[in-house]
Amino acid sequence: MSVRPLRASPAGSVGAPHSPWRHVAQAAAALAAGMGVGRFVYTPILPLMQAGAGLSASAGANLATANYLGYLLGALVGILAPAVVRSRALLRASLVVLTGTLAAMPATHDTAVWCALRLLAGVASALIFVIAVSSLLSHLREYPAHLPGWAFGGVGAGIALSGLLVLLLRPVADWRAAWWASAALAAVLAVASWNLRPEAPPTTTQADRATKATTVTAAAADDSRGPCTHRWFTALFASYTLEGIGYIIAGTFLVAAIEQSSPGPLGGGAWVLVGLAAVPSSALWARLGRRWSRPDLLLAALVVQAVGIALPALIGGAPAALVSAVLFGATFIGVSTLALATGAHLEFPRSVALLTAGYSVGQILGPLVVAPLLHHGYQQALILAASVVLVAAVAAVVLRIGFPHHMVVVRATAPVRQPAPTESAADAGSHR
Repeated sequence: MSVRPLRASPAGSVGAPHSPWRHVAQAAAALAAGMGVGRFVYTPILPLMQAGAGLSASAGANLATANYLGYLLGALVGILAPAVVRSRALLRASLVVLTGTLAAMPATHDTAVWCALRLLAGVASALIFVIAVSSLLSHLREYPAHLPGWAFGGVGAGIALSGLLVLLLRPVADWRAAWWASAALAAVLAVASWNLRPEAPPTTTQADRATKATTVTAAAADDSRGPCTHRWFTALFASYTLEGIGYIIAGTFLVAAIEQSSPGPLGGGAWVLVGLAAVPSSALWARLGRRWSRPDLLLAALVVQAVGIALPALIGGAPAALVSAVLFGATFIGVSTLALATGAHLEFPRSVALLTAGYSVGQILGPLVVAPLLHHGYQQALILAASVVLVAAVAAVVLRIGFPHHMVVVRATAPVRQPAPTESAADAGSHR
C-alpha cells in the first residue's frame, strides 16, 4: 500500500469539491473495493478453500504471491505513467475487472488459473488505490488532515465488511459462495465510487515554470549546505521493506493460524475486528503526529504490530486472538502513512516511489519466505513475521538517531524552516 503527503494549499483551490465528505465517502468506497475486498478477502476465504477445494498451504502462499506481484505491476504502471491517476475510465475499468476476477474464482479448481485471476486482481487493486488516493489528496488539499485519514479507513471498512460476509456464510455455504458474495460486495462498492473525480490535470503557467526554475537553481547552489539525508532514508527504506515482509505474512495467514488452534468462527471474527480497528487508525496516527515525531511513532507502531502478530503463536486462545486482531488492524495502515510521510519530509528524490517499490517487493517475498514453514502449521510463520517486524523496528531506531526534524527547505525566496510535526494542523496532513 502507498500514499502521498498532503500539502496545504490556499482556500478556494480549483480542485476542491463542494462536499468534502461526499468525496471522502466515494474515495473510501473505492479503497474498500480495491483493497479491503479485492485484495484482503482472500485471507478469510483461504481456510474455506483449504477445507473445500483441497488447496494446500504452499499453493495458498503461491496465490497470495501472485496477487502481490500483480499489485507491484499495477503500482509500477502508476509510477511510470502518471497520467493514469487522472483517468476516470481506467478507474471504472479496474473496478469492473476486479469484480470479475472475484466472481470467476469459483469457476475452476485449476491453481494456475486461480493464480492468474489473483494476479489480475492485484493489478486492478493497485490502479484503484493509486487513482483514488491521488484524487483524494488532490481535491482535499485545503481541508483538515482527518478527512483523508477517514477515507483511508475505507480499507479497514472493506476488510470488516468482507470478513463479516464470509463469517455469516460459513455455516450455510462453501468457498464458492464466499467468492460470489465478495464479488457482489465489490460491485456495490464500485457503484458507490463510480463517480469519484480523479486528480485534476496539472496546469503550468509561465510564472509557475519560472518559479520552478528559480527553485531548482537555488537548491543546486545551496546543495552543499543542506543536510545529507541518505543515511536516514536508507534506514527508512530498510524498515519499510522489512515491514512489507512481516505484515503481509500476518495479513495472509492470520485467520488460518487462529482457526488451526481454535476451530470455528473465531478466526473470521478476528479478521472482522482487524478491519474495524483499521477504520480510524489513519486519522488517529495523524492526530498523534501533532505531539510526537514520525520516527518515534513509526517505532511504536512497529513494536505494537510485532506483539500483535506474535500473540496467536505464543499464547493462543480467544483473548490472544482478539487482542492480536486489534493491534494488527490499528497499525498496518498507520505504518504506511508514517513511513511515506517521513520519506517526503526527508525530501529524498522519488522517496514515495522507492518506498512503495521496496514495500511491494517485501509483500511478494513474505509468503515465499514462509512457504517451507507452513507444512508444520502457521505458528512458526507468525513468529518469523513478528521477528521481521521487530528488525524493522530496529531500523526505525537507527532512523531516530539525529533525525533532522527541522529540514531546511530552499525556495525561490529566502530559505525557511518547515514547522515541527506538532506545530500546526495543516502539517498533520503531511503525515499521510
